[in-house]
Amino acid sequence: NITGHTQKRAGELLQQHGFNELPGVGKKNTLQIAVDVLKEPMFLLLIACSLVYILLGDYTEGIVLLCSVIIIIFITFYQNRKTEKSLEALRNLSSPMARVIRDGKEMKIAGRELVPKDIIILMEGDRVPADADLLEGSHLSIDESVLTGESAAVKKSEDDDNKIWGGTLVIQGRGIGIITDTGIKSAFGKIGQSLKDIEQDETRLQKEMKVLIRNLFIIGAIFSLLVIGAFYLSRGNLLKAILSGLAASMAILPEEFPVVLTIFLALGAWRLSKNKVLTRKPSAIETLGSATILCSDKTGTITKNRMEIAAFVAGKEIIYKEQFTSASKKIHSLLQILYCASSENPFDPMEQAISENYNKTSPKTQSLEHIYEYPLSKNLFAMSKVYKSESIKEFLVFGKGAPEAIFSLCKMNDEEHEQQTILAQQLAEKGYRVLAFASCRISDAFIPEHQQNLPLEYQGLVAFEDPVREEVPAAVKECKEAGIRVIMITGDYPATAKTIARQTGIDYHENVISGSELNGMPEEVLREKINFTGVFARIVPEQKLRIIKALKANGDVVAMTGDGVNDAPALKAADIGIAMGLKGTDVAREAASLVLLDDNFASIAEAIKSGRRIFDNLQKVMSYIIAIHIPIIGLVLMPAFNQALPLLFLPLHIVFMELIIDPVCSIAFESEQAEKDIMRRPPRNPEALFFGPRKIAFGIFKGLLLTAVVVIVYFLSITEGHSETEVRAIAFSTLITGNLFLVLTSLSKTRNFISAFREKNYSLVIIFLVALLILFLIIRIPFLQKIFNMEYPGYAHFIPAIIGSGFMLLILEGIKWSKKQK
Repeated sequence: NITGHTQKRAGELLQQHGFNELPGVGKKNTLQIAVDVLKEPMFLLLIACSLVYILLGDYTEGIVLLCSVIIIIFITFYQNRKTEKSLEALRNLSSPMARVIRDGKEMKIAGRELVPKDIIILMEGDRVPADADLLEGSHLSIDESVLTGESAAVKKSEDDDNKIWGGTLVIQGRGIGIITDTGIKSAFGKIGQSLKDIEQDETRLQKEMKVLIRNLFIIGAIFSLLVIGAFYLSRGNLLKAILSGLAASMAILPEEFPVVLTIFLALGAWRLSKNKVLTRKPSAIETLGSATILCSDKTGTITKNRMEIAAFVAGKEIIYKEQFTSASKKIHSLLQILYCASSENPFDPMEQAISENYNKTSPKTQSLEHIYEYPLSKNLFAMSKVYKSESIKEFLVFGKGAPEAIFSLCKMNDEEHEQQTILAQQLAEKGYRVLAFASCRISDAFIPEHQQNLPLEYQGLVAFEDPVREEVPAAVKECKEAGIRVIMITGDYPATAKTIARQTGIDYHENVISGSELNGMPEEVLREKINFTGVFARIVPEQKLRIIKALKANGDVVAMTGDGVNDAPALKAADIGIAMGLKGTDVAREAASLVLLDDNFASIAEAIKSGRRIFDNLQKVMSYIIAIHIPIIGLVLMPAFNQALPLLFLPLHIVFMELIIDPVCSIAFESEQAEKDIMRRPPRNPEALFFGPRKIAFGIFKGLLLTAVVVIVYFLSITEGHSETEVRAIAFSTLITGNLFLVLTSLSKTRNFISAFREKNYSLVIIFLVALLILFLIIRIPFLQKIFNMEYPGYAHFIPAIIGSGFMLLILEGIKWSKKQK
């Protein structure tokens, strides 16, 4: 006699309470994404630089710089838009439909349209659409792991545990409920709301980059004014002084730094997406390289979140799955009993495992007609099914359930009861879930009313495990080799957690902290114990967040994986939150920095490797940028302070250099492969400066070495009596050649310069060929000679340039080799 809301009343309540949707950042439209990208300080600085050049009359450099900014903005915008589209697709996948009773009729509506006091109907396989109280339940079991982390299904009844939660999954039975809370008032929603109180810091590199850019911008402006003043006082030509000052400012202004950082992270996000890792916050890629702890949920992350048969007990013998083939006949008969005692189209994970094994190994040998069923009840956790056989006049009965329930139904003697109880406990201690099963024959004239009156005969035990993903042990090992400690945080029992830790290679030193222990533990004790604890069991959502905070307080850089709503606060609080895309909830994905689209644990190790490679290559490229700007600054300054020397570089020459430097920085270095030992190094110290004094000093040293080569060739060409335009051609060619050699030696910290070609860095080869071709055309074609103010001096005069650059390359390769020997 339940009629539910009228459609009109439901519409009024929807207006009052809002849609049944989880809180999050929401869907971003194209304009919002574009505005977010353009608000980045790096882009604002670049746009300002290009506008300054245009206002000063240097349209070429201004337009070139502006075009490069537009390209980079487009790449970043495209990546952000792609991310939003992927998240929208995931949102649509996770949005459940709901069966409701309205106007006295059963109908299906979108879960987001549910309102309080709606009457919902739940069946096997349904996702509960909102929090509700159970009004009626028939053998209802619900998987609440997405909310609690507990992998065991929970039995529900209207008399006892009648609260059901939105987002959980009905795996057995059916029920009718009345909605109590929707949207942000639901359990999912409250956790989502709590995310707003957790602030995420900028990465250290982002902060350091901002300071560096600001300082270099100020230095560049002052330096430019000094050059203009010095040039004007020494030569008295204001136009040439302005041109020289502009060239000097272009030489030192830090446009490459933000360009490189942004494009490295954008391309890094793109590369990760090819490996099924969606990057929601590109800065997390850089942070991955310094991760010291990886906290992982168990169910669905380390394990497959599906049941498999691990063992059988027949008589006194335990038969583990490795022995199934050799005991195939015995396994066949045991599986048939279990299969017949299960649902034909099961949703329960254990029944699915039975069905899968039976269909794979045990084809039906006789035709049985199902005629009656004794269901599970809250007083007896066992079920039995009665079948009629064409070949036998008697009825066949097959039952299964909790060991103690089946032992009771089979009326076992004390000795057998004790013996089988010990075997069941042995299996349970290994982290398995255990069922007992039985069978019997009854007269076709009499089917007892109660299950307790069946003459069931005990047949054995079956043990189930949620198996570890195949790739997890190798991924854990790789993380350990990289100096990253893996911690498992689960809502499951300690015995199960220990078993999984042993199977995956997680070090826990026989030390497992349970949720109840954690509750009474002072903060300082937790911070001390957590250094030697690899497993946390029976943990609730608030405790996960506390664990993350304790690890961060110890100075660790924490990556956290998870898929449930219960993981979301910890995902956001962690330095790197990694959500599961397939099984993960919407709130978890919104809170995370990275989303694993295939839920593959091994992708995490690959993402960490990628983060380290990007950081490595960023350091190489920043060192190169410092090095290449030293000779440019030196060669711009020399004529400004010595009137006798010819003016070497005009803004157009610097533009040409930038056209080589920028692609080299953003493509060639980004494409470089990871160093071979990258996952055998300890995590980098997050407190260490990215631009430490030693790194800057070595960059300056490389730059001074190249400057010395160019200056020597420059003065050599003057003493040979070349004209100013010829001297410029020779010096410029030396700088370009030396720059290309500098790139070769800077690409790797450990490998020699030949490896760049051997490892097929195609972008580098293309850039080299294009740069040398354009240089050749500038020197040889009269029209371009005129534009660049150069004159062809003859091929012989370029030999010193090649010899000098080669000498610089040998010195730098020698330093690299000596470091490697240490």
